[in-house]
Amino acid sequence: MELRTADQLLELMRGYQIPCVLAAAADLDLFHLLATAPQNARMIADRLSANESAITVLLDALSAIGMLVKSQDQYSLAPAVAPFLLDDAPQSVSAMLRHQANCLRHWARLPWIVQAGESVEDDNSIRGPDADQQSFIEAMHVVSKTVAKPLIAAVRPESFQCVLDIGGGSGTWTAAWCKAEPAARAILFDLPDVIPMAQKRLDTLGISQRVTLIPGDYHCDPLPRGADLVWLSAIIHQNSPEQNRSLYHRIAAALEPGGRLLIRDIVMEPSRTEPLAGALFAVNMLVHTQGGNCYTLSEIRDDLEAAGFVQVAWTHRDEGMNSVVSALRG
Repeated sequence: MELRTADQLLELMRGYQIPCVLAAAADLDLFHLLATAPQNARMIADRLSANESAITVLLDALSAIGMLVKSQDQYSLAPAVAPFLLDDAPQSVSAMLRHQANCLRHWARLPWIVQAGESVEDDNSIRGPDADQQSFIEAMHVVSKTVAKPLIAAVRPESFQCVLDIGGGSGTWTAAWCKAEPAARAILFDLPDVIPMAQKRLDTLGISQRVTLIPGDYHCDPLPRGADLVWLSAIIHQNSPEQNRSLYHRIAAALEPGGRLLIRDIVMEPSRTEPLAGALFAVNMLVHTQGGNCYTLSEIRDDLEAAGFVQVAWTHRDEGMNSVVSALRG
């Protein structure tokens, strides 16, 4: 990225403004409130127990950026963007908007975090911690649902009998692996509060009979045995190097002899300044976690080999989260 003028720099700095407006609307559930019929600011303020003057400013800003349509004193959801803003719509990204709202609050603390060297006390949204966790899990589905099938087609082994999806969330990747290998079964391992979300999605897809759901914490609980393929998707960036080394050892203990581990994540170049998405995501981990980061191939390889893995290779390259590193249990 190259900036040549002060105006470019200031325009870059003002980039926080529209995301803040979208974040407030998502957190307040404004889009769903306006989905059925136009309403005026007073009606909306009453329903949200909000200040009428303040909500009017927010509604006008949302109209100015095209999220809402304003007609006299009535506001309605813009038809063109409605499919992306309503939770029940197939194209919805509303969960990701709410997750990014949470990220925005953490990023605002960056100078204090840099000074302290670690993430400071958590700050939940106006929706509360349970809703924030659900938004995070749903947001991961939003970003994975369109890339899962082509990425699995690009990296899958010739055959496998059972895949263990560690931190599998609501089952997006588990379902994609089951579709890729119709004869295989799967194990989804995630926190107890997440398992019901996975059960619901897998039931809807009609594949829950092929999937064993096991609650647990990959930081401390034993991993399920019996898989010849382990899928570790968007996990290692949340962990410190020490946590990853411990996790790799537990994966090696659970994986069948000769089994394969596939790690989907950002992989940094040795300079750690490329890709840009990775350098920025490392900041995201700085403000959200107690030790998470984005790692180079050399760092990943060293930790995997220390856990007994062999043939570590960067099998799929991507500028973002969809790089894949493969390793075999030695």
